[in-house]
Amino acid sequence: MNIIPFQALACPLDGAPLRRDGATWRCAAGHSFDIASQGYINLLPVQQKRSRDPGDSKEMVAARRRFLNAGFYQPIAAAVSRAALADLRPGATASCLDAGSGEGYYLRQLAAAATESRQSLAVLGLDISKWAVLSAAKQDKRPSWVVGSNANLPVLPGSLDRVLCMFGFPVYAEFARVLKPAGLLLQVDAGPDHLRELREIIYPALKPERSAEPRPPAGFVSLSTESVGYSADIVGAAQIADLLAMTPHLYRATAEGRARAAALTALTVTVDVRLTRFGRG
Repeated sequence: MNIIPFQALACPLDGAPLRRDGATWRCAAGHSFDIASQGYINLLPVQQKRSRDPGDSKEMVAARRRFLNAGFYQPIAAAVSRAALADLRPGATASCLDAGSGEGYYLRQLAAAATESRQSLAVLGLDISKWAVLSAAKQDKRPSWVVGSNANLPVLPGSLDRVLCMFGFPVYAEFARVLKPAGLLLQVDAGPDHLRELREIIYPALKPERSAEPRPPAGFVSLSTESVGYSADIVGAAQIADLLAMTPHLYRATAEGRARAAALTALTVTVDVRLTRFGRG
């Protein structure tokens, strides 16, 4: 098989290597973490949670799954897959983490691209939402799926060739720690026109966009930036509601703004994202 689970997991309590023992992962100090019946591992200790049920809710995960599986963001996934698979050593198994993997859409697309190009990958999807990880594990059993936090990645140092951060919450010190010296961070962020048409409906006015290019984060150098832009036709109130539910705008908009979005039956939106390749500095 060319898509296999990622094995270089670390204990979230003391950072020591975890070893699998049947249906449990253990470290040398005796900390143990059971594998759920659905195949994922919860490596988010209670002391690292900021709320009782952090991350996306079950309903938000379901909305994201429906919207992404409909293919609206497939060009983004294709661009990320190309960047992730470029320049990997033929015949070697590369390791990849999606830090904030949600319900696993981008990793599933990457796995499909790797299979087509005959590239072997050891894959880890991590999200702070147990509902997202549960959904991902149900859809694809091949990767390792972990409930965990970007602030304390349960991954051994220098063990990853690629880290993906898709519209997520980057923790650059942790990303630098877990990447190999020649590893890459692939970060996708919303561009200035991303979902502009939806934002114009739900907000009284749009904030002016920042024009200055951000500096590379500490520990990294910026290698390249690629823009991905196109229009997407969202048809039906249900799909529009799914789009809104999978964005931060669901909570930022007023009740009146959400009501205006709920009244729509069709919407053409601009997709505008930036894919940045960072190397270890």
